Amino acid sequence: MTADILLAFTGFAFVTSVTPGPNNMMLLASGVNHGFRRTIPHMLGVSIGFVLMVVLVGLGLGQLLEANPTVYGVLKIVSLVYMVWLAWRIATSGPIAGEPGESSGRPMTFIEAALFQWVNPKAWAMALTATAAYTTPANFLPSLLLMGLIFGIINLPSVGVWTLCGVGLRRLLQTPRFVQIFNVSMAILLIVSMLPAVLAAFSGRG
Repeated sequence: MTADILLAFTGFAFVTSVTPGPNNMMLLASGVNHGFRRTIPHMLGVSIGFVLMVVLVGLGLGQLLEANPTVYGVLKIVSLVYMVWLAWRIATSGPIAGEPGESSGRPMTFIEAALFQWVNPKAWAMALTATAAYTTPANFLPSLLLMGLIFGIINLPSVGVWTLCGVGLRRLLQTPRFVQIFNVSMAILLIVSMLPAVLAAFSGRG
């Protein structure tokens, strides 16, 4: 991977990691409802799970799924159903308790967050685009592993920013009514964040 490609990929990794998407919407909500410390396993699951996904997609899993439209279509349907369930879970989260980081629900675990990457349309788009555009054919495996390493270094602090924003919002959400409005808003944004992938799937372009 040349210096120019490395710089371009670093910019791609940062922009795609820090911009809104299903992961970041859920981390923002988790920061509000559960605090930073309890959300750390969720953040680690997102970052490590995504790095693993990038490597596996680069090793051929992405091409295998695209070559099997039926399996790929089932994955898209599962993704949609799971996203709707997660949105419902966020919308119906309990009120924030008196102590920071406490609520009547529970944050997403490391394993749940890691597995979530496989039904996250934005994660699939990031992984497929990155492996197709930035790996070097002559040194494919080293460039793929380097790409995964860079994603890991950039992704964790990027998603952490969203959790910290959620923690900061806790101070503005001191009444159950405001918390309910926030959680419903986050649930709606989660659904909206995956609309492009859903529309592409139904139009036959996904």
